[in-house]
Amino acid sequence: QVQLVESGGGLVQPGESLTLSCAASGTIFSVEDMGWFRQAPGKERELVATMPFRGETNYADSVKGRFTIARDKVNHTASLQMNEMKPEDTAVYYCTANIRRYSPLLPERYWGQGTQVTVSS
Repeated sequence: QVQLVESGGGLVQPGESLTLSCAASGTIFSVEDMGWFRQAPGKERELVATMPFRGETNYADSVKGRFTIARDKVNHTASLQMNEMKPEDTAVYYCTANIRRYSPLLPERYWGQGTQVTVSS
């Protein structure tokens, strides 16, 4: 079994900062990529930022320059530093990872349970 657990959500005012954290645990051989998606009420889930094991980090245009993703590849954790937050950043944020549980197996996509982020004055 593999679990992704997010933490750090909450209520902030516009312009403030918030950091989300995600930890993967269980039977893990390797983590191919880790990232964050979000889903606002009435909208589809959308990519926020992803970081592959090797290669360039990918950000949604709406968060470039404000959000920063980081990974600890040894401990299978990821974080999302969110600065200059806007009301339109309000959503449930999901951690996701492409994880290979055993060497011969192909990697599978796993999701966390989600954490609510609300930006409001």
